[in-house]
Amino acid sequence: MLKFDRDLFLKIVGKESLEKRGEIERAVDEVSAKGFKNIFLIGSGGTVAMMYPFEYILKSNSSLEVHAVIAAELMVMNHRHLSQDSVCIFASVTGTTQETVAAAQYCKDKGATTIGFVAKPDTPLAQTVDHCILAPDEKHSFDTFFVYLQLLTFRFIHNHDEFPQYDQFAEQIANLPEGMVQAMEAFDSRAEQFAIKHKDTDYHMLVGAGNLWGNTYSYAMCILEEMQWIKSKSIHAAEFFHGTLELVEEDTSVILFKGEDETRTLVDRVERFAETITKELFILDTKDYELEGISKEFRKHLAINLNWALTGRISVYLERERNHPLELRRYYRKMAY
Repeated sequence: MLKFDRDLFLKIVGKESLEKRGEIERAVDEVSAKGFKNIFLIGSGGTVAMMYPFEYILKSNSSLEVHAVIAAELMVMNHRHLSQDSVCIFASVTGTTQETVAAAQYCKDKGATTIGFVAKPDTPLAQTVDHCILAPDEKHSFDTFFVYLQLLTFRFIHNHDEFPQYDQFAEQIANLPEGMVQAMEAFDSRAEQFAIKHKDTDYHMLVGAGNLWGNTYSYAMCILEEMQWIKSKSIHAAEFFHGTLELVEEDTSVILFKGEDETRTLVDRVERFAETITKELFILDTKDYELEGISKEFRKHLAINLNWALTGRISVYLERERNHPLELRRYYRKMAY
C-alpha cells in the first residue's frame, strides 16, 4: 500500500480520538442542560462540507432545528434564526481559517454558545470558542473530526430523547477505525487502478445524496479541484436528471458515492442511467465493505466516515500518478484575495 501507516491511523483515529468522548459529551450535556433553540453547523470549504452530513442526520433523525451555513455567508446574511439561544459548531484543521474564525467571533458576539474542533492548540479558533475539542494530530484530522461529529450529533439527539441507543452507538464507534483500515486495504488496488486510468482525465462528475452529499461536494471541490487542479462537478443524485444528464457521453467519467441511508435509491437511479451511456462509470459503495462490530442500524450513519477514508486512497494515488503533491497550491494562502 502507498503512503499508509496502519498503526498510526488506528492510534490517532482510534485510541486518541475516542479518548475525547467524555469531553465531547460533557460539552454537549452542559449546552443541553442550559437549553438552546437551534444548532448551527458552520465551516468554510471542506469543513462546511463536513457539516452537511450531520445536518442531514439531524433533519432525518431529530426534531431539533439545525442550519448548516458557510461561514462567510453567515456574517453578511443577517440570519434571523441565529441568537443567544443558538449553539454553533465550527471546525478548522489549522484553527486559522479566516472566515471561520471571524464567524466564531460573530456568533459569540451574538451571545451564542460556540464549540470548535481544531487540530492545533493556541490558534485563533481554539482561543475564540467556548468549548474547544482538539484533534490528536493534524494528520488524519478530518477522519478524527468525523468521529467527533458523530459523537456530538447523536449526543444532542440523545439528550433530546430521540436516540436512546446512544451508549451502544458510541461504544460501537470504537470498532470503526479497524473496520475502516480493513476496508482501505481491500479498496487499495481499485483506488490505484482508478488513478492510473484517470491520471490525465480532465473532468469528472461526482454524484451523491443524503449523508454522503457533503463528501461528494468536498471531494470534487477540495480534492480534485484544489489539490489536483482537475475540473469536476458535484451533482446531487436527486438533481442529476434536471440538467446534468445531458452532458454524459460515452467517455465521461461519472463517479457515484453510494451510501446506506434512505437516499440510496436516488443514486441507484443515476447508476441505471449512467451505465447505459458511459464506459467510465466508477462506483464507490460503502455497502461492499464489512464493518465488524457495527450494527446494521448504525452503518448508514458511519458510511460517512468510511467513504471519506476510501476516497483518501484515491487521492494518494492521483498524487503519485500525476506527480502533483496534494499540498501544492497556486493561489490558496499564497496571495491576497
